[in-house]
Amino acid sequence: MRRCRRLLYLGVILCASAEAANYDLLIRNGTVFDGRGNPGQIADIGIRGDQILAIGDLVDAQATHLIDAQGMAVAPGFINMLSWATESLLIDGRGLGDLYQGVTLEVFGEGSSMGPLNESMKETMRSGQDEAKFDISWTSLGEYLEHLESNGVAPNVASFIGATTVRVHVLGHVNRPPTPGELVQMQSLVDQAMLEGALGVGSSLIYAPAFFADTHELIALASRAAKYGGMYISHIRSEGNRLLESVDELLQVAQKANARAELYHLKVAGKENWLKFSPLVKKIEAARQRGLQITANIYTYTAGSTGLDAAMPPWVQEGGFKAWATRLQDPAIRTRVISEMNKPTDTWENLLLAAGGDKTVLVGFRNPELKHYTGKTLADIATSKGQSVAESAIDLVIEDGSRVQVIYFLMSESNLRRKVQIPWVSFGSDASSMSASGVFLNKSTHPRAYGNFARVLGKFVRDEKLLTLAEAIRKLTSLPAENLRIRKRGLLVEGYYADIVVFDPRTIADTATYDAPHSLAIGVRDVVINGIPALLDHEPTGALPGRVVRGPGWVGHQ
Repeated sequence: MRRCRRLLYLGVILCASAEAANYDLLIRNGTVFDGRGNPGQIADIGIRGDQILAIGDLVDAQATHLIDAQGMAVAPGFINMLSWATESLLIDGRGLGDLYQGVTLEVFGEGSSMGPLNESMKETMRSGQDEAKFDISWTSLGEYLEHLESNGVAPNVASFIGATTVRVHVLGHVNRPPTPGELVQMQSLVDQAMLEGALGVGSSLIYAPAFFADTHELIALASRAAKYGGMYISHIRSEGNRLLESVDELLQVAQKANARAELYHLKVAGKENWLKFSPLVKKIEAARQRGLQITANIYTYTAGSTGLDAAMPPWVQEGGFKAWATRLQDPAIRTRVISEMNKPTDTWENLLLAAGGDKTVLVGFRNPELKHYTGKTLADIATSKGQSVAESAIDLVIEDGSRVQVIYFLMSESNLRRKVQIPWVSFGSDASSMSASGVFLNKSTHPRAYGNFARVLGKFVRDEKLLTLAEAIRKLTSLPAENLRIRKRGLLVEGYYADIVVFDPRTIADTATYDAPHSLAIGVRDVVINGIPALLDHEPTGALPGRVVRGPGWVGHQ
């Protein structure tokens, strides 16, 4: 017969057994989804240390700490395939925006990564900081990830090495191909990062200076990552006018580099391009049938968020931000840029033209004098100033001293609903993980920062029934874990790390909106990371159990 006493566990009151414990933590009576897509089964989960020791009917088991999950779904922790929590976790390691959605692993590296850095890159990073300041005490990517872990973070963290970061490290921001010697240096940086545990190479080809890289350069970097079992993952060169041609480039890189490859976002941008969605999927599925390992991830909204750099031609941005802003103040260059911003083109990705000024919302400024524009459209500002939309965009970049963060409404709801159901598509927020308080409230953001994963389970599973709960959990857990080739995570299996989310399928939902984005999701009750509860009974425990999750090339695996 069990007796319970009250104790303080990580700041939360739990019920514990007074008898000898078989486990450190026991999750009882939940509907357990293993992550493979199988239906849920009522079971208990016994955890000792950081690992799952047993799953089944553990009716006679005793534990130091108990979580009663009756009526709740119990799943592997969710994996954020595209996280920009690189800086937000340095400010607040709890990462509540994602923790409240059940995310237990943040994956970084869309084109840019937090290492390797040289002194010039460190100075650029320091000068780009606003109120949220942090020390830069690391140089390599591996050192950055270890810095996060030693500082203390709730989620696990992992990263690709950014192809842009490698290029800037060796070439700076110039528009030219690397020399053979420079390309060898770039490959050596990839080698170092892969041995430190990078997951592969990530690119973001619509932005300068990434835009300046040719296919040969990408193949050279991806092939080096593939030697260590790493993948190539890319925000492709165009998601609009040259979408299909850009997918061809990704497939070419995958084939020539002998690498697995993944598309960030899998979106079709601009109404005139929405009919390309079916040919896009057919092209990828044909490549998969030929034996290429191609996958994708998405965020669950019809608007994207990036900067006004995606509204201007890459040539004017050569040399970095200071050179870009200086050029924009030259009357002749300004006239040329405005002309190109207003002209449809297949040579670069113009998200402002694809969305329109009335569907481009301003959300992030550095200059306090401009923050009153937050939430307004670019068209609103242009009208108030008596300017064209292009002129206002240029002036804002100059006045703010940054690329200015905006939201572009670009995608089709019907295409989004179809994307959610594709078996080889996982999910990534493409956003920071913030805490809905303090310095984070000084800027607006995209609601995906707080709602991307809860939206899958609430809107698309429960409300619209586009996929089953078991399949959605697979796409949030084992699918990305398998794609990334990470060990002992993504499934509820004996011997795996205890990354576990307990949530209510009846209530889970995103609450963030475009007008009020800083709003935590609801419905996730408990989150266990490496065997330690980071969220219990809807409240953060204060525990920071996150670890570095390393890729297959990590020297520690050898």
